Order: sequence, then C-alpha cells, then structure tokens
Amino acid sequence: MKSFIIEKNDAGQRLDKYLTKSFPNLPQTLMYKYIRLKRIKVNGKRAEISARLSVGDKVELYINDEFFEKSETRYDFMGAAKKLDLLYEDEHILLLNKKVGLLCHPDDREFVDTLISRVKRYLYEKGEFHPDDAQSFTPALVNRIDRNTCGIVIAAKTAEALRVLNQKMKDREIHKFYLCVVHGTPQPPEGLLEGYLVKDEKKNKVFISKRKTDPQAKEIRTRYKVLKSENGLSLLEVELLTGRTHQIRAHLASIGHPLLGDGKYGKNEQNKKSGLKKQCLCSYRLQFDFTTDAGALAYLNGKSFEIADVWFRTEFETLASV
Repeated sequence: MKSFIIEKNDAGQRLDKYLTKSFPNLPQTLMYKYIRLKRIKVNGKRAEISARLSVGDKVELYINDEFFEKSETRYDFMGAAKKLDLLYEDEHILLLNKKVGLLCHPDDREFVDTLISRVKRYLYEKGEFHPDDAQSFTPALVNRIDRNTCGIVIAAKTAEALRVLNQKMKDREIHKFYLCVVHGTPQPPEGLLEGYLVKDEKKNKVFISKRKTDPQAKEIRTRYKVLKSENGLSLLEVELLTGRTHQIRAHLASIGHPLLGDGKYGKNEQNKKSGLKKQCLCSYRLQFDFTTDAGALAYLNGKSFEIADVWFRTEFETLASV
C-alpha cells in the first residue's frame, strides 16, 4: 500500500484524472475496478470516480508495486530549442517575447519546437518542472498569438497562477495592446471598431460583417489609435477588447487598412513595394488591472510590461521616409 497527500497543484482534479496522470502503468479498466472495490480510497473511504480532490486529501492505493514503477522516459520537449526570450519571471509566471514563425502550441505540422515546449524544457532544466512527479504542475500558456505575430505570451508556472489568470483573461482584467503598421490612414485617427466575425475552418480565414447575419458569428470589438502616418503608411496602437482568431488583421482590412506584410487579408502587390515578408503586428504591451481578488498574484495589479524593441518600428521609420 502507498498513500499520497494532495497538494495545491493537484487540487480540483477528478480522482480518475489524477490517477491516470500519476500512475500511467495502471490500466484504466483496473483503476475503475479498484475504486469500486475500495482498493483505492480517499481519506480512508470509498470515493466516486468523479470526486474532486482537495488540498490535504489522502489517496491510498492497495495495488501491486508494478503499477508504481516508472519506465525511463524520453521527454518530447527536450527536442525543442533552448532559445527563450524572457521579458519577466517570478515564482508564478513567465512573460515571454514570442518571435515571428514560432508556434505557441503544436499543430499537425510542428509538434516538437513550440513555445510551450521551450518553456517546459527551460523549467525542467532549471529544476522547477518535474514531469515524473505526481505532484508536479505542468506549465501552461495563458494566452496565445498566431505564428506570424510576435509579442508577449504569459506562461503559468503554478496551478494557482493558471486558474487566476484564465479567469482574469475571461473577465478582461488583463489588457493587451498591439503595435502594427497598416496601409493608409484610418479615419478618424482614433476609434472603436465593432462587428461580427465568422471563421472558415477549411480556409483558416475569418470574415467580418457589421451585422450578425450568421448564427455562428462572434461579436468583436477593436480599439485603435494612429500614432504616426507618413507616405501612405500608419503606425497604430490597437487594444483588443475581444480576442478572436485573426481579429486585428481582419478587422483593419475590413475598413480598407490591411496590415503591412499581411498576404492573407491584404494585397501582395502592396506589400511587395515595401520589401517586407513578415506582417507588422506585435503584442507589445500587457497591463494587469485587477478589480477582483487575484489571490497569490495580487502583486501584479497595476503593473505593465512592454517590449521596447519592436522590430518593425525601425522599418516603419525607414519606409515612411522614402
């Protein structure tokens, strides 16, 4: 018999999810059988498969030792690159400056070298992530940005940080600001764009309308401010009030001002003149404005983080002066 005490990072999980993660050698059918037969107990009593575990709960397993054995593991994340541009780090979070071309999460073409894999490797090599430890929280990204967009991504190092920040994102208590360069000059120079967005999964493209003509359409709100305009180009600061797929790119293109370098929603003949092959869009500033309890992350309230060196700012000055 072996017993384990539930700590913060595993609290809130269903019993079966905890057991599956912690004891991969235990077949699922046997796990359910052992729970029914009280060979797996919580606090000395029979527990339901769907029971939620709390901090301090004692999980007892009267099962064969073979199910506790751990085979030698080759972690996929160790195949990821070591390069990680850190903007900020503390015991709960990482703020990362994701570069253009890097995926946040794996897709059907790239599984190994992604931002989350680099984060796992970084924390594993620091000794802060222990994937074989049943009590170890798996690092996770709180937000994501597209492959061809650069900028700030938040990674949670603890379960509490992930829970708090996911809720803060949902409640719009974390404000995200983008820099971008567009063709033309939006009028008025400062405004709020509102509309509806529908995504075509097959084309991986979204479509914007002013009215909700499709039941699948999602409301979008995008605030912009023109910072500078020269020679047919404008540098904008944009705040996302809703976070939808390709929202900034599609919303600005829908009013006739596509991003410089964006071939999907813009025009390649316009982009070719600039010589740029990357879209000019960066999530460059993040601001924490908590209006509700933030638990262990209360210290972040009121703080703002910014990428000072956005690559296309210099490019804009050059192109605008031509």
